[in-house]
Amino acid sequence: MVYNWTCVLVLLGVLFGLGIEASSWHMNDFIKALRELEGRYRLMKPVQLLGALRNASGLTDPFIQHYLGRPSSFSPYHPTVSKYLTSALHYHITDDNQEAGVVLTADGTTVALRPLLLGMEAGFPRRHRWNIQSRPLSTPVTKKSPQIEDLGPDGCWDNLTNPQTFTLAHKPSLLTTAQVNGGMDGVILAREIKSSIKSSRPQKLKLSKLLTAYYGHRLDERGLDAAPRIISQRRRENFKQLMDTSESSLGVLKMEAVDGVEMHRRKKGQRDLRLREKRQLMAVINDRVKEFMHKYTDCPPIVPRCMWDAAPYRGTPTNLTLPLSFLYIHHTATPSQPCVTFQQCSADMRAMQRFHQEDRGWDDIGYSFVAGSDGYIYEGRGWHWRGAHTLGHNSKGFGVSFIGDYSHVLPSSHAMALVRDKLASCAVQGGRLVDQFVLHGHRQVRSTACPGDAFYSEIKTWEHFGEVTN
Repeated sequence: MVYNWTCVLVLLGVLFGLGIEASSWHMNDFIKALRELEGRYRLMKPVQLLGALRNASGLTDPFIQHYLGRPSSFSPYHPTVSKYLTSALHYHITDDNQEAGVVLTADGTTVALRPLLLGMEAGFPRRHRWNIQSRPLSTPVTKKSPQIEDLGPDGCWDNLTNPQTFTLAHKPSLLTTAQVNGGMDGVILAREIKSSIKSSRPQKLKLSKLLTAYYGHRLDERGLDAAPRIISQRRRENFKQLMDTSESSLGVLKMEAVDGVEMHRRKKGQRDLRLREKRQLMAVINDRVKEFMHKYTDCPPIVPRCMWDAAPYRGTPTNLTLPLSFLYIHHTATPSQPCVTFQQCSADMRAMQRFHQEDRGWDDIGYSFVAGSDGYIYEGRGWHWRGAHTLGHNSKGFGVSFIGDYSHVLPSSHAMALVRDKLASCAVQGGRLVDQFVLHGHRQVRSTACPGDAFYSEIKTWEHFGEVTN
């Protein structure tokens, strides 16, 4: 199926060697520019507009054309709008780790536009049938498999109201998180485009409308529990559902990826891989797939400190000795209401940090992580710094709090699953929690009502919950 090859493209980084000078902004600005072009060229089909944008951004590589065909030679023109779009689609990373060709979305994540639009274009039927054995890949042939941290990194914007510059946490070796987000979104929206074409008239499909529904949905007080299935906050779970992770399917995926490398080499006039090189490549692919699935589907999306505008740590952090043996569950009580937007959750994080630093005199926000009801985990002191969440136990475990007062009601099911099923298993797989870690409510080790009567009754049913023993 069409979206299958895009999954390979995302997993293994086909979007290499495409960077030219660029600028980047907010997804809302990009959608607005796209909407203005759609209004100017009302008779142009969405797939033609995507092809024209591909051509304008210089994506005329024979490798890309093998899958999407030749792009339209037509260059849509609109004063300032065309210049904006062309600039936004030119991707590169500077020597000082600034990533261009990416945009900030309303949910606080950053998305590279090129893989997003290429994925969407793949959702439209083509005139020719592709060779299913030819799937793209750019992973170099190497004997050493990099660590999980090589996939990524994420980064931070200079300004969240008027984003202009996005700086990565460190130099990437393969894919950035923005590229992965754009690729996953492209896969998901390609599937939606195919469904839309089958169920309704294609001429009614508007790219700007599709992107607005995906990136602009506003959650109500129930958070993701009552949200539509196809929205950006659900990208990881939706992408994982599209991926068949059975051994047989992954085996086929890996073989097709090797074939994709050879096809790419042929397009560049290079020789085919030798048997020894193919075996080396298969070993790299095997490791890459595991690393990718761990980081981007098994682990939850975590909003870094700089994205919620954390104040600096006061003093010198004390590093934890990993892996830890405990996970302590809290609720914030104040703020008392769940947060359902990136803006509100970030404001709540800043308010808690101010309270902990100014009123309690702590070095930083006390929690290791905080769960919002917007679909994201917010980084507090993180995996490596000792927290101030559970007096007498801060060196033994991570403290995870849920924004809201859960004395009488429960957090959203999605937020609970994000911590119980994703954050915990991610910590175990990443060597941060021991396999048989023990989960406690705050009240079990301190004289407190935290994490609230209703929530405490709930966590007592969780798999790793344990009673305190002296």
